[in-house]
Amino acid sequence: MKETNNLDWRYSVMPAVFTWLKESESGALEIDLEATKKFASDILKVQGKGGSRMGGLVGSGTLGENSYLSSEQRLSLLKALSEVAKEYNVPLISGAAAETKEELAKIVADLATVGVDTVMVMPPKTTAVPSEEEMYAYYELAEVTARGAGITIMPYNNPDAAGYHALSTDILRRISVLPNVTALKISTIDVSVIETLMLENKDLKVLAGVDTVTVHAGLAGACGGITGVGCIFPKASVTMQEYVVNGEWAKANQISQAMNSISYLDAQPLLMEYLKYAFGIHHNDATGGLRTLGKKLTPEQIEDVRARYILAKERLEVLDLI
Repeated sequence: MKETNNLDWRYSVMPAVFTWLKESESGALEIDLEATKKFASDILKVQGKGGSRMGGLVGSGTLGENSYLSSEQRLSLLKALSEVAKEYNVPLISGAAAETKEELAKIVADLATVGVDTVMVMPPKTTAVPSEEEMYAYYELAEVTARGAGITIMPYNNPDAAGYHALSTDILRRISVLPNVTALKISTIDVSVIETLMLENKDLKVLAGVDTVTVHAGLAGACGGITGVGCIFPKASVTMQEYVVNGEWAKANQISQAMNSISYLDAQPLLMEYLKYAFGIHHNDATGGLRTLGKKLTPEQIEDVRARYILAKERLEVLDLI
C-alpha cells in the first residue's frame, strides 16, 4: 500500500504535462511515450530562482488529451509517467471523469495499479445536471475506492473552460473533509470561492488551476497550483510560486504579468490545443504541437498563439526566467 496520505501539497506548483503524439505506420496518431517522458523529465529538472522545483507530476489531465484517450492508452501513458515521477520523487496525479459513480470507481481502482498516487476527479460527464446528493455520492464512492486502493483523490472544479458541471461551495465543503481527499483543485478566474473555503477551514489545501490567477489565488489562501503554462516556462512558474510562498507579491505579480499573454489561453475552451501548440513552438517542433486528438486549430488561431508565445518569451527573457 503506497504511502500517499501524508503527501505535502503545500507551497508547490505542478505541471499538467501534454501527451505527445506521433504518426503510426498507418498514419493514425498514437502516444509517443518516450517523448512524453522526456518532456516531463525536462520540466521536473528545472529549478526556480530560489532553488525549488515542481512538486508533482500531472498526467492525462485536461491538457493531456484525457477526454480522447481509451482506457488502455490512459493506463499505458500513466504507467510510463510513473517512472518519471519516481525518479524525481514526486507524486503522480491523473485526471478521471465518468458518467456514473460506478464507472468512476473502476477508473480510480485501475489508476492505482499503474503508479498513480492521486486521482484528480472531475464532475460526472452527464447531460443532466446531477442533484447535490448525486454529486456528493459520486465523490464519496471515489474516495472510498481510492482509500481501499491506498491512494487519494483531488476533486476538480473547472466549470469555466472545461464545461463540466460546477461544484457548489456546499459540495466542495462536504467532500473536502472526506478522509482521503488530499486537496481541492479549483480552476476559475473567480478566486472568491477559494477565500471563502479557506476562511472556514484554514487547514484546507487548495490548488489553483488557472495560470492567470496564480497570484490572486495565493492571496486568497491557495497553497499552490497545477499549471499548463509552467510546462512551457517552468523556471518562471516555479519562481513565481516561490515569491507567492514568501509573500513577495510585487515580484510574483511581475512574473504573472510577463506571462499574461499566454496564460490567458489557459482559461479558454481550447486550452489544450492552444498550449500544446505553444509548447511545440518552444521546443522547435510546431508540427508536433499541432498533433492532437482534439480540435484542429485554424490558421488565425495558430497565428494568435504564436504571437502570444513570442510576447511572453520576450518578457521573461528580460527577467532571466527562460
